[in-house]
Amino acid sequence: MGYRKLGRTSDQRKAMLRDLATSLIVSERITTTEDRAKELRKLADRLVTLGKRGDLAAKRRAGQTVRNVEIINEDGSTSYALQKLFEDIAPRFADRQGGYTSIKKLGTRRGDGAELVIIEFVEGAPVTTEEA
Repeated sequence: MGYRKLGRTSDQRKAMLRDLATSLIVSERITTTEDRAKELRKLADRLVTLGKRGDLAAKRRAGQTVRNVEIINEDGSTSYALQKLFEDIAPRFADRQGGYTSIKKLGTRRGDGAELVIIEFVEGAPVTTEEA
């Protein structure tokens, strides 16, 4: 099978992965279970690839997945998760050909013994503007 069912119906699974992807874009690091993180990695890498394309069709395609969450920045201005994906996250990976997320193991959860991990965006090459 090509994916994990995660003990949910397809609509519940899609909704959960959409929420996880939006949380990852907003905070750039989340803690979740290992199976969820492995499924989220596939979705997050596709979203960053769409962000690197940056055209209108890519924005509409990513908008089908990313929730419309408002982010309050340090300076008091507001932006949205989709805007952050296309303007902040995707340019960091302009020179990278994939593998935009990393998964680090934390251990087991006390309640049910599930493997917990941290999934985060890797440190992309900083965007530099060369003056000619």
